[in-house]
Amino acid sequence: MSTVCSRSESQPHADQKTLAADQTRVSSDDQHHSDTAQARHATPSYPCPVLGFVAYSGTGKTTLLRQLLPLLKQRGLRIGVVKHAHHSFDIDTPGKDSYELRKAGADRMLIGSRKRFALMVEHDDGAEPDLHGLLAEIGTSELDLVLVEGFKHEPYDKIELHRRQLDRPLLFPHDPHVIAIASDAPVTEAGTLPRLDLNSPIEIAEFVMHYSARWRTASDTAREEQQT
Repeated sequence: MSTVCSRSESQPHADQKTLAADQTRVSSDDQHHSDTAQARHATPSYPCPVLGFVAYSGTGKTTLLRQLLPLLKQRGLRIGVVKHAHHSFDIDTPGKDSYELRKAGADRMLIGSRKRFALMVEHDDGAEPDLHGLLAEIGTSELDLVLVEGFKHEPYDKIELHRRQLDRPLLFPHDPHVIAIASDAPVTEAGTLPRLDLNSPIEIAEFVMHYSARWRTASDTAREEQQT
């Protein structure tokens, strides 16, 4: 398995009238519960906020992240993305110098140009990648936000994506780190968790920005307490 560090399906809309009645907006008592939930979870553990998107395969995690990234970049954020792969993968091309040097025995291969660099690290133990270790590699101190796709069993803040047509059980009842649910249909089981429209990247981007702001407030408070 290789660890790689690098720099540099559209879905149908649900009945908007039905969904609108179920969504958490920036007012009402649900917003209070939203703030409480985020205050509980937005605890600084890294130099920047880390927020995940978890769901069963086919829900549209990558599609949503592709839609969110330009919206968040418009706010001037430096964003990192960590994605979990369930299978072996290789970003290199057979025949290229970097590929041949790796196959010749290099345990780490770093290739760089004027526009980007990529570090490929070989692992032979067959163990699942560790999110904490990958976050250390991505350079959180140089970023404003890290979005994570997958790693649903790791203890970190995450938004659960739920698509009605897949008819899969919800994850949040067994995961206290889920801070919101983005669905294309009403989710009555969500209780006080914020509910977001899975088909509204703008709404989800606003939630992410709100979460990031709360994280920074908590980070500043923790720093001040350490200095006193």
